Amino acid sequence: MALDEALLDWHSAGEIPPVIRFYEWGPATLSIGYFQQVHKDINLENVLKSQLGFVRRPTGGRAVLHDQELTYSVIVTESYPNMPQTVTEAYRVISEGILLGFQKLGLEAYFSVPETKQQLDDLKKPKSAVCFDAPSWYELVVEGKKVAGSAQTRQKGVILQHGAILLDLDEELLLSVFNFESDEAKERMRKKLPEKAVAMNQFVDTPFSMEQCVEAFSNGFKEALAIELVPYELTENQEQYVEQLMKTKYGTDEWNFKK
Repeated sequence: MALDEALLDWHSAGEIPPVIRFYEWGPATLSIGYFQQVHKDINLENVLKSQLGFVRRPTGGRAVLHDQELTYSVIVTESYPNMPQTVTEAYRVISEGILLGFQKLGLEAYFSVPETKQQLDDLKKPKSAVCFDAPSWYELVVEGKKVAGSAQTRQKGVILQHGAILLDLDEELLLSVFNFESDEAKERMRKKLPEKAVAMNQFVDTPFSMEQCVEAFSNGFKEALAIELVPYELTENQEQYVEQLMKTKYGTDEWNFKK
């Protein structure tokens, strides 16, 4: 999270071009949205018991268990050519690369668009703290089930969008890290989750490798945004900046438990 913020800062200052980044998490980590209330939504005892990492994201949205997944982030100025001004339409443009990536892997993915009043109401006031409980505007679904979740923030004239692309899903681990108002509510979520969320490897006999996914989604972004991707490495000073930001912000209780 510190690196994503640092990339946003450097891009805002004109020091680096737009960035597309792919990464994994070690250990598996629960990230919560910027506006979420930790003690209301999260079972911290089980987070510790399962030896998971825990961090608050700079972006909004609901909690995500980053486990068997590929995470992406896109850092680009709001004034980038043909970038829509509205958040939902910017999601659509940026997420086109993810959509094409799924299709390159042979999955029939498409964008979700809320169609009923109930779906629109759920977007405004989510029923649960679980990110993969329901798809929102222009998120990716396969066979009607959410397969990738994204979140966005805009700071210093720059858009930061990042998202989780599920390769596999441990439903019991996911359910264990949330608070529910009752055992009945947890059981309802247990039954509902397989109908709402799905992992990529559930559609294939041979599991996708991380390398396959990075290549497919990289090519998806190239094609969707008509761009070339050039490898980028941090300088020693940049690495020190990220390390300092991690120590003073994302590694602190003040940031992670502030709400």
